[in-house]
Amino acid sequence: MKWSVAGIGLVLLVPSLVWAGEANTKIGKLVEGMRVGPLKRLDIGVTRKGTSIPALVTDEDLVLGSNKTRVLLVNFGGAANPEVSVGATLEWFYKSREAVGFRKRFLLSAVPVVNPDGWSAGRGDSNLSGGIPAKTFPPNGTAYGDPKNPEAHYLWRWIGISAPDLVIEIGDGSSSLSVPRTGLDAMRPLFKLGPDLESGEGLAAALPRHSPCDTGPVPALRLRGDPRQVPARLAKILESGFTGPSPARRELQQRLDRTPIQIAGQLAKRYGHQLGTVAYIPALALVGRVRLGKLIDDPTHLADVERIVRPYVEGKKPTVPPGRIFGSNHSGHLVFSELARVTGKPIYRKLAKNAADLAFDKRGQLREAMPGHVEMSDSVFMACPILVETGALTGNRQYTRMALRHMTFMLRTNLRSDGLHAHSPLDPAPWGRGNGFPALGLAWCLSHLPKSAPERKPILAAHRAHLAALLKHQDPTGTWHQVVNHPGSYREFTSTCMITYSIIRGIRRGWLDRKRFGPVVDRAWPAIKSRIAADATLVDVCTGTGKQKDLRAYLDRPAILGADDRGGAMALLVTTEMAAWQRDQKTR
Repeated sequence: MKWSVAGIGLVLLVPSLVWAGEANTKIGKLVEGMRVGPLKRLDIGVTRKGTSIPALVTDEDLVLGSNKTRVLLVNFGGAANPEVSVGATLEWFYKSREAVGFRKRFLLSAVPVVNPDGWSAGRGDSNLSGGIPAKTFPPNGTAYGDPKNPEAHYLWRWIGISAPDLVIEIGDGSSSLSVPRTGLDAMRPLFKLGPDLESGEGLAAALPRHSPCDTGPVPALRLRGDPRQVPARLAKILESGFTGPSPARRELQQRLDRTPIQIAGQLAKRYGHQLGTVAYIPALALVGRVRLGKLIDDPTHLADVERIVRPYVEGKKPTVPPGRIFGSNHSGHLVFSELARVTGKPIYRKLAKNAADLAFDKRGQLREAMPGHVEMSDSVFMACPILVETGALTGNRQYTRMALRHMTFMLRTNLRSDGLHAHSPLDPAPWGRGNGFPALGLAWCLSHLPKSAPERKPILAAHRAHLAALLKHQDPTGTWHQVVNHPGSYREFTSTCMITYSIIRGIRRGWLDRKRFGPVVDRAWPAIKSRIAADATLVDVCTGTGKQKDLRAYLDRPAILGADDRGGAMALLVTTEMAAWQRDQKTR
């Protein structure tokens, strides 16, 4: 089945999205009128009504190492007249002669309307979902599926991961410039500009006292009053002696300074230390540790992984648990194929076959597809690599034939007309990890298929076509989104790791052109590094996700901030692959 664009359009014609279309048109015209100088639109979220939340940024804003102080204007869209308070201010900063000196030392970006639904409907601070985003900081509940105030979550985490040096919250009300008194040294030049921001609610009050995305606090202040006075008041702020970097930016700069090996070492301290059941999440972390040990010539990683899998080797635990067959168990056997190659021990080859042998029915004939696929695109990874790996280890081409058969079945089930994968036939949404899995899975297959294998050509063609479709949707920040073709959905960590891994592996092994795909990695790698803390906690990992009934369900899947085994496993794979690529380049 292929999803037609026309079909998708018909599915989405529901009342809330008809409203979103009208609101998006209105907000689009507003933002387009504000695009001056180097500013470009970048969406940072989506409302419950489906309206995108736009930002205006420069390319230099996305470079955390910029030597300029980065200032972000934020207007929630109440009565603060964004055309004047934000639009006229951006015009003044990027076009006026008066601001020439400021442009040499500062960057100015903006979120002109955080609450586009309330602004479009003339409802002031209300967002049409029963919430008031401007008063919800730090946001409570689960990102990004808050039924009342998702706008607050999107803005909060965007600020945390983009790490401006100063945030200026623009609001309506009596004229004032107020500054939260905190212990941040960077805030001191601002104290002379206005009285204490005493209110505990609101963005400007919360940012210096909390740590969005666990990256660090961000200096902030609040402007209220005549929107026509914002440029003059901004000039006073820029003249105050305030400078960056913010604590949040310093933290992210430190993250970016790490080598792939350093990051992999930090990840390996937290992930890859158990295999309670043979499933892909713990197994891939173990694979990552094996690869790390080989890269740094440290045999203790391999020895520990062999210790962890020993209950399966000794037959004390079954690798394929009795009862329901599921795809995650198939791919969990990749730890055994990895160990078979690294150690040469026949027992690991035998254990890998336990999953691959499910390809055969009771008569010994190949099935139409591997059992346990449940029609989800994940299954391209869950089944195909272990089949190819087992074929390579045993020399039995029946396994590789089955890998191609299974891939063809899954593509026939979920491949869309635009080259992306729907997660399942239940809904055409191209879920991020639902596309990361096919990219990772086919890269894994190609790594172990000899050039002479007849299955290689169709698998390579499918892989290249999929990556070509994915390249069109890489975000300017380097990531891929929770819903690949929806730029307002959150920037999702695991899909970015999986897609980036598959591209690095393809460049290293020669089936992808470095000139075309190298810049893709150059954009993605800093985004990955910035989302991995030194303690191996992560930013915006989509939680486990089965078939979802509609686009909204994918948008609402929780984005984990903190430790996560799935995210850690994918991060270990991509960091060790990046380290191997860098090593390759040094030894040429």
